[in-house]
Amino acid sequence: MSSSGLLVDAFGRIREEVHGAVEGLTADQLTHRVEARANTIAWLVWHLTRVQDDHIADVAGTDQVWVTGGWAERFDLPFGVAATGYGHTDQDVALVRVPADLLIGYHDAVHEATIRYVRTLTDEDLPRIVDDSWDPPVSLGVRLVSVVDDDMQHTGQAAFVRGIIERA
Repeated sequence: MSSSGLLVDAFGRIREEVHGAVEGLTADQLTHRVEARANTIAWLVWHLTRVQDDHIADVAGTDQVWVTGGWAERFDLPFGVAATGYGHTDQDVALVRVPADLLIGYHDAVHEATIRYVRTLTDEDLPRIVDDSWDPPVSLGVRLVSVVDDDMQHTGQAAFVRGIIERA
């Protein structure tokens, strides 16, 4: 398997987990908090998708799906268009209240853009430095693994919250 194929598989697993965590839930369930300051499924999935969209667009040299696909307008959130959820407060988390089909639609659109990009990659592309603001500088391969890791952690959190909701 090539590194490109490995990335396609990894991002495909994230998509499956997002669908499993979100499909069939109501807006109230998507915004359920297991405690007063906990993240909601809606915020977790929005955030992981925004980060994936932001980071993939950056390394691919493309515009974010959030903007080009009209998702920012459809979500109509009270954040700037560049917001990805980093630094959000408990109050900000509560403001991400959208239906399941919107969350899944945006995630699927970002997934498609991600797969389109990673399918173009070769092993020789992965050492390319994409962010020199870190020490050591971040390569494309490290950035992509970071996105996969972050997304999987957040999908696991969303699945955990769904499990609590379903057992209540």
